[in-house]
Amino acid sequence: MLVNGLRQPRLLELDEAQRVPGPALVGGGRESVTVHQRCLSMGDTSRYGHDESGPSDFSTVRARLAADRADTLARAAALSRDFDGIVAANALVAVDDEHDPEGGTTAFERAHVAALMAQTREHLKELDRALERLEQGQYGQCEGCGGTIPPERLEIRPAATTCVRCARPHPRRA
Repeated sequence: MLVNGLRQPRLLELDEAQRVPGPALVGGGRESVTVHQRCLSMGDTSRYGHDESGPSDFSTVRARLAADRADTLARAAALSRDFDGIVAANALVAVDDEHDPEGGTTAFERAHVAALMAQTREHLKELDRALERLEQGQYGQCEGCGGTIPPERLEIRPAATTCVRCARPHPRRA
């Protein structure tokens, strides 16, 4: 089905026996929800890379993950050099951040680069987990429902561990 020119996943209308309880609603009730077609295929043994929608082997996926990992390592090294440079530049100045007119800027730069370093480390961990799942034959399998992660999602997020349905945030209870 096309919506605004984009292909959308087909949702199934389920009979009463297939309905899954939905998240709690603000009013306190529960509603049944339709389940993404791929999430229903719990027993399906086809995984991304073993059917017509993906490559016949995982060499392409492995190469892409390895290239992304190498890029991430290079980014981590560059951020580490940037952070060291900021710290070294501030060490030469005998003024504390609080009273220096540029202090807020240098503190922000330090915090910004530190946050980017943390994100980069987390992305590296995700890539390592994806490579482990690939070696174990679990790459492309949703950790939430056991279904197949759509190849389109893996194309955009190669380290994805959940299908779109399981990745959606659940509404908070009031």
